[in-house]
Amino acid sequence: MAMAPTVKVVLGSVAFAIFWVLAVFPSVPFLPVGRTAGSLLGAILMVVFRVLTPDEAFAAIDLPILGLLFGTMVVSAYLERADMFEYLGKLLSWKSKGARDLLCRVSVISAISSALFTNDTSCVVLTEFILKITRQHNLPPHPFLLALASSANIGSAATPIGNPQNLVIAVQSKIAFGSFVFGILPAMLVGVVVNILILMCMYWKLLSSAQKDEEDATEEVVADGDVISHRFSPATMSHLTSLNSQEWNSRLESVSMQSSPRMNGQVNPVETLRNRINSTENETHSDSSGVYESARNSSASKEITNDSSSQKRDETVSSMRIESMDRLGELSSMQLSSGDFATKWKRMLWKSCVYLVTIGMLIAFFLGLNMSWTALTAALALVVLDFKDAQPCLEKVSYSLLIFFCGMFITVDGFNKTGIPSALWDFMEPYARIDHTAGIVILALVILVLSNVASNVPTVLLLGGRVAVSAGAISAADEKKAWLILAWVSTVAGNLSLLGSAANLIVCEQAHRTPHFGYDLSFWKHLKFGVPSTIIITSIGLALIR
Repeated sequence: MAMAPTVKVVLGSVAFAIFWVLAVFPSVPFLPVGRTAGSLLGAILMVVFRVLTPDEAFAAIDLPILGLLFGTMVVSAYLERADMFEYLGKLLSWKSKGARDLLCRVSVISAISSALFTNDTSCVVLTEFILKITRQHNLPPHPFLLALASSANIGSAATPIGNPQNLVIAVQSKIAFGSFVFGILPAMLVGVVVNILILMCMYWKLLSSAQKDEEDATEEVVADGDVISHRFSPATMSHLTSLNSQEWNSRLESVSMQSSPRMNGQVNPVETLRNRINSTENETHSDSSGVYESARNSSASKEITNDSSSQKRDETVSSMRIESMDRLGELSSMQLSSGDFATKWKRMLWKSCVYLVTIGMLIAFFLGLNMSWTALTAALALVVLDFKDAQPCLEKVSYSLLIFFCGMFITVDGFNKTGIPSALWDFMEPYARIDHTAGIVILALVILVLSNVASNVPTVLLLGGRVAVSAGAISAADEKKAWLILAWVSTVAGNLSLLGSAANLIVCEQAHRTPHFGYDLSFWKHLKFGVPSTIIITSIGLALIR
């Protein structure tokens, strides 16, 4: 593609530069409007500067990608309501055997959930779980937060729905879902294992000392528990004898109001119990008055005897009251248990339907059906099965992300029309051909640098078509391999620095804002781990992608 006129090149570069600055640094002092507004600003400037016409700008928006992204977000919202992510969080602490075991669990669960439900969703949901678990077990949070973010990025590379750049690649390349998965899955599996080993090596001493402290704390808790257990004494029910008849009647009245609608014309057992208690009290009062009259004319020894008999009667009345209330409680629980069982059964049935629809969506992906319409159909099926107003779930959709994508599509297309990306690729293409090892290494370095400078999704939009055409000139198999290399490197590149991936920023922000468990994951802590991890895992993956 030839270079555009100089004015168009300059103005298009300015619009793209503004978009890039606001996308990478959304809170810059001179214009702290955020990523979404920065994306729209870049798109509007492309039209205002006449780099694109309004019709070209609308045509640049890729509706299939937006449909797929929207559908998967709706499905994820219903999966969250069905407690899927709560179950994943419980797996982290279920029969945990120490700090190193927990680190492995975090990495594996994060990778799997990211491959199926996108890396951003997994990081949003699991960050708070991990912070709570580490605080409860007195463990340092940052190795586990690094494991969450890095494994989420690696795991998301395995499927077209794992992250936004893979969505773009899947739609543009038209690679079948199953072919995409089996092409990257070996690299993903090995990458997760190597990532765990790197974390273990870097934080072995820290995890070992933390595990020893945890074991010591557990032994202290057990020892204290033994001491406390010897001091245990059963609770008494003496406070019930001080209740007067008015309080008993008010309690019975409240229970009667709950149980009376379900009697269906039968005699209310609450009334029977109330009458029994009242008659017992009347008998007690009459007996007490007789005792009082005889006590005035008796000796001191008889007074003691009558007092003891009165006390026994009071205890008898109290025991009868307790027995009556126990019977009443049993009756109420029997009446309510049927309703609770029906509610639980409906809840379990609905959750099963959500899981079945999700599994059906994944099967449809593997069968090669259109991914955008499949995701939208699954989302609509869940809305209908829920049989409620869908607004609460639809409100969980990140519409700001959809708007960001719209603006980014327009901005990147305008920058492509300036001719700058084509000129840069024409310069690099002879050295970045994937039919030899040196070319693959150079291509991977270009993708790695651009993904951390311009972010991974714009990098895919800028390079995807050109890399595919260059590889397609060699063979169809090389074209597919080029797309998969682009997906793998642009995704793993997000682990290089804290700013390299949205998942990293989500973990950092969620960890900082979590109430009572807040933790600041610094840029340098992430960089210290991210550089060696990214280089090693990217290299291993390139050798395994087919």
